[in-house]
Amino acid sequence: MAEQPTLQPSTVTDARLTRAAEDAAARGLAVEFITPESTGRPTADDFGGAPIVKTIVVQRGDSFVFVLTPLDAQFGWPPLRAHLGVNRLSLPDADTAFEATGYRRGTITPLGATTAWPVVLDKSLTGRTIVLGAGAAGVGARLLADDLVTAYGASVVDLSSGNSA
Repeated sequence: MAEQPTLQPSTVTDARLTRAAEDAAARGLAVEFITPESTGRPTADDFGGAPIVKTIVVQRGDSFVFVLTPLDAQFGWPPLRAHLGVNRLSLPDADTAFEATGYRRGTITPLGATTAWPVVLDKSLTGRTIVLGAGAAGVGARLLADDLVTAYGASVVDLSSGNSA
C-alpha cells in the first residue's frame, strides 16, 4: 500500500489566498487550504487521492466563464458551447485572464475572483472531494465538488465529449 502524502495546512500569507478564503467563508463553503510537501507538477497522490481540477477561463463575448475540469482531461468545446447557447468561445490571453479574475495563469480559481463569473463543473467531478487552485502558487483548495456547485450556483455539464474546437 502506498504511503499517504504529508499535507500541511497552508502557511502562505498572501492577499490572493486571503481573498479566496474570505469568499469561500462568505458563501458557506468549507475549504481546506493545503500545501503538499512534494515539488513539481502536482498529482492526485500529493493530495491524498483527490483529483486535481484545473480552472480554465473562457471568454464569451464581453464576459467570461470558469470551466472546472480534471487536470489531465481535455474538455469538449461543443458541449460547452451548447450549454452556454453560443457558437463562439475563446481563451483569453494571459493579461485579459488576469484582468477578468485577479489571478495569474496557474493560480486561477473561482474562489475570490475579482468578478464572480459563472462556473461550469465537469460532471465527472460530482460527488467527490477535489483540489483546485487557491489563488496562490503552491497552494491547493480541497473541498467537496457538490458544495462548490451549491455555493457558486455552478452548472454541472458533461464536458468529456466532442473535443474538437
